[in-house]
Amino acid sequence: MRPTRAKAVLLVLATLLTVTANLLTPGAAHASPAVQYTNPLAAQRADPHIFRHTDGYYYFTATAPEYDRIVLRRATTVQGLATAPESVIWRRHTTGEMGAHIWAPEIHFINGKWYVYFAAGRADDVWRIRMYVLENAAANPLTGAWTERGRITTPWDTFSLDATTFVTGGVRYLLWAQQEPGIATNSNLYLARMGANPWTITGATTRLTIPTLAWETRGYKVAEGPAVLQRNGRLFLTYSASATDANYCVGLLTASASADPLQAASWTKSQSPVFATNAATSQYGPGHNSFTTSEDGQSDLLVYHDRSYRDISGDPLNDPNRRTRVQKVYWRADGTPDFGIPVADGVTPVRLMSYDTPGSAVRHWNYRARLEANVTPLADSQFRLTTGLSGSGTVSLESANFPGYYLRHRNHEAWVEQRDGSALFAADASFVRRAGLAGSGTVSFESVNFPGYYVRHRAGQVWVERDDGSSPFRASASFLLE
Repeated sequence: MRPTRAKAVLLVLATLLTVTANLLTPGAAHASPAVQYTNPLAAQRADPHIFRHTDGYYYFTATAPEYDRIVLRRATTVQGLATAPESVIWRRHTTGEMGAHIWAPEIHFINGKWYVYFAAGRADDVWRIRMYVLENAAANPLTGAWTERGRITTPWDTFSLDATTFVTGGVRYLLWAQQEPGIATNSNLYLARMGANPWTITGATTRLTIPTLAWETRGYKVAEGPAVLQRNGRLFLTYSASATDANYCVGLLTASASADPLQAASWTKSQSPVFATNAATSQYGPGHNSFTTSEDGQSDLLVYHDRSYRDISGDPLNDPNRRTRVQKVYWRADGTPDFGIPVADGVTPVRLMSYDTPGSAVRHWNYRARLEANVTPLADSQFRLTTGLSGSGTVSLESANFPGYYLRHRNHEAWVEQRDGSALFAADASFVRRAGLAGSGTVSFESVNFPGYYVRHRAGQVWVERDDGSSPFRASASFLLE
């Protein structure tokens, strides 16, 4: 064998060994690490858009309930946006165009300049809503002058709103909602290439979807608020449907990243909403979302608005209490996103992923805690880490989809059960969070009322048992939070 060929063979073998080792290493096949935020992020801010820029800042804009201005704030963390000072970067005109219903601003950085897309009515005809663009050449969009670049011209001079932009295959596109003559809907979704500048489209306009399904047509026939998430060789296009009350929800179109997005046939519509009202967590009418990434860049974040109550007096658009919220996007084994449910207010939940059984999470099933891969629904495997029911220095794990239910042990079996107010339940549902018994990067949960006993999985079930010092026990009692 020639030396060069021998080296090549050794290199291939080394690569195979490395891949095999990675597959066999406990914890190697886990999703992105836990990111936690406290909701709501901002009160009375609807249609939120958060843009993460290369300057290290997150930029946040949203609809103000007075519908009279465009606001902007920035921070180096997502949570920091909650307390960041807010600036008014533009106000509505007192007459004519851009004089009313200032809705759904989005901020983007394109070719070295900042652009804000927004919808506005006329001062003398508030429902004559069209799409407009502002431009700012300053490095920091909170400074510098905003220039009005005017209205985006589309094939029809009709109700249009919610413009957004994205790049795929090296081409920039504009995506928006509009009422098309001859179609009896409030708005459909449309896509076109961007032209010579960020406020001009060119070429053919494609209608991507019309609201026809029951969940898209409650109150109004609506498809609006589109946003695009690109992962795993696919384009995932979310949009919002129905009236802006508790019926509001999020739908999904999916296309291959290699397909022509201007071909309507490239897109497949999910037949059920992918994100909707959840009475158990007191979240109503979630929608008009955008996407950003976590501070470590490893997690996609869903940014959206909703209300904390169902019943609204009068027109929902006159109710000011839509709030901006954020939570992590999870990914299924088939590469599709799982948005779960709009989680309860407060700190966002995490999943307890097994260290020695990669891809498997602690979940509840008929109240019994067990270990399982590919959990459906996602929220069965989400828990909020709260201050322990036994008090300071301990933690409790509250179910995401059954608030008030906690992971507790009973006869060494782990269950997810409703808090009954007793001291015994509080002790059974409280743990000391420890550095993982299996080592760096993991966590373990030690029983408060049985010191030396830890949450662990065995034979597909979850138990609270004594640490016997063995490597198998310690691996089974160690978790990665995601």
